[in-house]
Amino acid sequence: MTKRANERTTAPTTEQIAEQAFDIGDFRRALGAFVTGVTVVTTIQPDGSPRGFTANSFTSVSLDPPLILVCIAKTASSYEVFSQTRRFAVSVLAEDQKAVSGVFASKATDKFAQVVWHARTTGAPVMDDAAASFDCTTHEVVDAGDHIILIGRVVDFVHTSSSPLGYCRGAYVNFSLSQDALAAAGSRAQVGAILEHRDGLVLLDTPKGLQLPTGIKLEPASDSASLRGVLAKLGLDAHLDFIFAVFESGNGQAPSVQIYYRGRVIDSGAAWIDSSIRIVPLSQIPWDELRDEAVRSMLERYVRERSEDAFGIYVGDTEAGTVQTLALAH
Repeated sequence: MTKRANERTTAPTTEQIAEQAFDIGDFRRALGAFVTGVTVVTTIQPDGSPRGFTANSFTSVSLDPPLILVCIAKTASSYEVFSQTRRFAVSVLAEDQKAVSGVFASKATDKFAQVVWHARTTGAPVMDDAAASFDCTTHEVVDAGDHIILIGRVVDFVHTSSSPLGYCRGAYVNFSLSQDALAAAGSRAQVGAILEHRDGLVLLDTPKGLQLPTGIKLEPASDSASLRGVLAKLGLDAHLDFIFAVFESGNGQAPSVQIYYRGRVIDSGAAWIDSSIRIVPLSQIPWDELRDEAVRSMLERYVRERSEDAFGIYVGDTEAGTVQTLALAH
């Protein structure tokens, strides 16, 4: 039933809206759902030495005049320097600059000796080969709770055709990684998914033990051999987020590329269509029923990183590889 034209809904006033006590960790995880870029914020200290840190709290403010902002925690080691600076620069990192972001997220004392940089108009360092960089004079510093908002007036900038490095929910997001990995895999691919339902992880009972949903390619859903096709046959409406692992698996045969996404099941409330589906809480995964050692090792990492809400991307083979992770300064 709709309201009559003369009926009005009175919105609560600001004074009537009571503040809730938030769980800070949970609030941070909620904010992590927003995909951001990765930047390095830099300045020149009074003694002439460079200073910088990694941050994802960057946004544009105004075109006329040209303004941007970054947020800096008052507990950050760089707080005093940047709250007083009259000039600074922001470099928006490219996809191949994970190492640069790692350097400036660390506590290393020789950060600028480990990267290639140069100075532009204000003298503040900008990273070579960044997707974009903005050279600024300080327009205003705004107090904002446990942070300050450093607003800069852009006096010089540069941008390239490089794809930017992304960040979401504790992990790098390479916007071209999915397409590149799938294209490189060709017909040798196995594409799987680590899917969470509200009651736990989605596993499949098979004659070869418990397995993750997999296909020989990602799309389309109309192809029963693709991952989307497998999920459709199982009756699973799933949202795939980001790639979690890419590795080669030989098993004595021709090597194949294994690509696993992490994602979640969209719960429609309907009963499961396929009886092979088993929903297992993360704390109760029967590891001995996972006979594929590579998948078991990958899932062990997933459970560990899921508990910390700090995901990375594993790239390597079944025996050796690296996990790309990132801890950002705020």
